[in-house]
Amino acid sequence: MAFIFARGGSKGVPNKNIRPLAGKPLIGYPIETALACGCFDDVVVSTDSPEIAAVAREFGASVPFMRPAELATDTASEWQAWRHAIRSVEAASGAFDAFVSLPATSPFRNVTDVTACIETLEADPEASIVITGRRSERSPYFNMVRMDEHGYVHVVIPPDQVLVRRQDAPQVYDITTVAYVSRPRFILDADNIWQGHVRMREVPVERALDIDTPHDFFIAECIAKAYPGIHLTR
Repeated sequence: MAFIFARGGSKGVPNKNIRPLAGKPLIGYPIETALACGCFDDVVVSTDSPEIAAVAREFGASVPFMRPAELATDTASEWQAWRHAIRSVEAASGAFDAFVSLPATSPFRNVTDVTACIETLEADPEASIVITGRRSERSPYFNMVRMDEHGYVHVVIPPDQVLVRRQDAPQVYDITTVAYVSRPRFILDADNIWQGHVRMREVPVERALDIDTPHDFFIAECIAKAYPGIHLTR
């Protein structure tokens, strides 16, 4: 089952989830990608907004329930929204084997990004959840620092030996919102991602953008023009 969580009260970018990106509502991108995967029993949108629900249905998603207001505030836990969606679907349709969250704020994921995460979960019976990440441009071993109580700065993670190039530091990744794939039972039983065995699939930078600010939207417009149809490629 694919899920897209899109509340209506975005403050950083008002009406973000239905704001047009290259002429298409933002939420249309993950819906189209999920449908193009061809592996989901349903593509479900969890929202508190009738306007978002209407747009979601236009693009072919189902909205079988509305999200409670207490799970749609800017301080509400996404994990609790996941639990609510799982329980709502199971109550109506029975159990399902894989929960796939495709946030609307990451419009440039493609079909292969999603199916690769599903395959990674299926291939490892011990895995609880699969996340996505991109190679970080900064490293806590080399050029990320913290400030001590005296105002001096230090490398966040002191390396075992002196590093003269960032490339010599251990590879680190920025978590992206491209996809989260989990066994539903894990989400219902655990309190967060890190209580389980976590796998990761790497995605390239051009597909890893997470839209959170007007500046991010500007960058997204540039990417959409440079890579038309990027979200439907395999």
